[in-house]
Amino acid sequence: MRFEEVRLENFKPYGDAAVSLSDGVTVIHGVNGSGKSSLLEACFFALYGSRALEGTLEDVVTNGEEETLVELGFVHEGVSYRIERRLREYGDRTDHQCTLEGDDGTTRDGARAVRRFVTELLRMDAEAFLNCAYVRQGEVNKLINASPSERQDTIDDLLQLGVLEEYRERAGDARLGVEDVLNAKRAILDEREERIERLEGKDLHATLNELESELGDVDEEIDHYETQREQAETTREEAERLLEEHEEKRDRLAEIEGDLEELEGTIREAESERETRREEIAEARERIETLEDEIDERAADADIEGADTGAIGVDAEAVEARREELEERESTLRGEREEAVTAATGFENQANNLETKAEDLAERASEAESEAERASERAEEAGAEVEERESRLAELDEEAGNLADAFETSDLDRGDAATRLEELRERRGDVRERVAELETELRNARERLEEAEDLLEAGKCPECGQPVEESPHVDAIDDRRERVDELESSLEEAKESVGSLDEEIGAVEDLVEAEERLAEIETTRELLEERIAETREEADRKREEAEKRRERAAELRSEAESTREIAAEKREAAAEANARVETLEEQLAEIDEIREGLNAIDDRLDRIDDLETEIERLRERRETLAELNDERRERLAEKRERRDELREAVDEDAIESARERKRNAAEYLENVAEELDRLGERRDELQSRIGGVKGEIRTLETLRSEREDLAETVAALESVHEETSDLESMYGELRTELRQRNVRTLERMVNETFDLVYGNDAYSHIELDGDYDLTVYQKDGEALEPEQLSGGERALFNLSLRCGIYRLLAEGIEGAAPTPPLILDEPTVFLDTGHVARLVDLVEEMRKFGVRQIVIVSHDEELIGAADDLLSVEKDPRTNRSTVTRAEPGVAGATPIESGD
Repeated sequence: MRFEEVRLENFKPYGDAAVSLSDGVTVIHGVNGSGKSSLLEACFFALYGSRALEGTLEDVVTNGEEETLVELGFVHEGVSYRIERRLREYGDRTDHQCTLEGDDGTTRDGARAVRRFVTELLRMDAEAFLNCAYVRQGEVNKLINASPSERQDTIDDLLQLGVLEEYRERAGDARLGVEDVLNAKRAILDEREERIERLEGKDLHATLNELESELGDVDEEIDHYETQREQAETTREEAERLLEEHEEKRDRLAEIEGDLEELEGTIREAESERETRREEIAEARERIETLEDEIDERAADADIEGADTGAIGVDAEAVEARREELEERESTLRGEREEAVTAATGFENQANNLETKAEDLAERASEAESEAERASERAEEAGAEVEERESRLAELDEEAGNLADAFETSDLDRGDAATRLEELRERRGDVRERVAELETELRNARERLEEAEDLLEAGKCPECGQPVEESPHVDAIDDRRERVDELESSLEEAKESVGSLDEEIGAVEDLVEAEERLAEIETTRELLEERIAETREEADRKREEAEKRRERAAELRSEAESTREIAAEKREAAAEANARVETLEEQLAEIDEIREGLNAIDDRLDRIDDLETEIERLRERRETLAELNDERRERLAEKRERRDELREAVDEDAIESARERKRNAAEYLENVAEELDRLGERRDELQSRIGGVKGEIRTLETLRSEREDLAETVAALESVHEETSDLESMYGELRTELRQRNVRTLERMVNETFDLVYGNDAYSHIELDGDYDLTVYQKDGEALEPEQLSGGERALFNLSLRCGIYRLLAEGIEGAAPTPPLILDEPTVFLDTGHVARLVDLVEEMRKFGVRQIVIVSHDEELIGAADDLLSVEKDPRTNRSTVTRAEPGVAGATPIESGD
């Protein structure tokens, strides 16, 4: 798996950047805080989302921005994938959208789905990625500082051995589950055996025969008593029927006597109502006369023809004729009033519009005067700006002259300082490398001299360790002393050369800064000259604008005065029209009063018609009541005859005999009911006991069947329990065996790597036990814990371990492991100059092992020199935005890849 391209928008210090990553060693360099590590963090974030962040999603959004975009393109097993993550802030929350697409048709939507897919694709989650391929800044000693158990879990997970432990745990859980089920089934089987034994001891079939025989005897007694009860019920029913007939006759007699009283009362009420209706007819005639008098009075007020002829001289036709005359007059008046209202409204609207227009003109005049004043003020401000910028221009000219003087005293021309600075830095790097080599060589020479002097003092040859008398090489110690002196002299000269180069580089750096400042001054000067010309033009334009605004204000005020005069004339015309409207409304009010009188006459004529109709209805009601009373008197005579017949039909002796038979039958039924209840309860009890015995027999048969099934189940569970126990042991043994294999291979690879990067006689080898506990052995056999090493040695030790794990993943699974790029973020933090050279060797060795892509963040010149691809990160202090540039390793200058905002 390898990265191809990462694109950023508003991610931490980056505004807009796109970086392509190639095979081989890519070094990202730049000053501290420029944003180097943010590029690697963006790749990690693209793969695993929020799990890859030490902070929150809000922390990665560039300050002042609301939306962030991260795109990562990578290739895995021949398939190209592209992940896009987009963050957008909404108030106090951050929306996270994520998609993944592959050229094989693979698609995933959502942060969780993409993270799950990447984890399955690479066979490692975010934590495993950090432990295998990504050495973050400050975490170079993470594995070495971990406890043995943490280191064991980490490496097992990377090598997929954690899956075997998971399988072993699952098998153990399954074994425990089978044990629980087996014990439960055994307990149920024992319980079934006990119940079967208990039921078999009851002799259930003999008990069932006895109960069924007793039940037959009870059923016969019940049938006998039920027959006697039916005969008694028949006798009681016949007696009840005779009594009911007698009661019906008596009820009918009482009913008829009641009807007689009701008919007599109804006849009396009808006669009283006829008298009341006669009185109501007299009252209605008196009310008609009153209404006719009121009609004559109102007809005179309404000026109706015939009103002076007396009562009934005015009819509905005369009222309607008068109403039509009023409607014609009202229509004419309303038309005239409408015309007057329209005229008044028109004059009012015209007056209001003219007054509004006058006010608007006055306001526009005031605005024009204010704008003229503002234009004049802006013209004065522009003049002041011109003077200020001309002063600034003079200051820049003076500063440029002072900076140009620096090149007069130097042997460099303007434009050559940057090239000279790069050459001096390369020379200083070479000399520093020479200093490191001399220091190492001097240290080794001193150690050899000390060993020779110790041997010589002990009476042995410093070359071969033999006694001095037998050795021809005793004088070689003087050569070693001379070599130490030569190295010390050379080292001193090299350090002096570094100091001289530092001084020269400082002077050239000042010239480079002068060149950059001169370029800025020239750019600023051109900008100021353009601004001065623009400001002068603006001042002239504002003065002309102010004069035009004043002239326009005078014109608007004159027009406003003329408009007010016309508005006053319209207001007077509106007042005259409103007076005419008032006169017409008074005339219309008089017509409304006459119309109300006509309505009153109509109302009274209608009421007279209603009263005459009511009189006719009352007459008909009196006649109807007379006819009804005649019919009631005939029914009264008939009911009196029926009453006499019913009185003769009642036989009291027959009624008493029927009551006696009913009492005797009821007494027998009460006694037989108690006996039947007792026998019924006994029958129910016997049936219940029979049902219980039959249920126990069925239960016994069911229990015997369940016992057979449970016995088979227990036997099967015992077999499964044995199988799960074997499976649990197999997974544990397999993990132990595979771990031992990996430990041996990993120990070999770590020793190979450590020998390469730490070619020193001080240590013999590294030992890794079955629990991944690490021990370092010195040449003399003394064991050391990794924590006892120096900072640089401990860092190299941990890098050796990390690279060994990476090699084991790549080689131990025969290329099937999806090893990602090897990423080292500031690995030289704890390394001195000599150890950095060993780290360069380690990187080169990893390339030989087949690692296709290595990405390193560092500002160390040795690592930069070993790069196949070089990326430089810089941050603009004015905008606080980072940019990435690419350059050929070892070639001065760089080409911007894509700049941030």
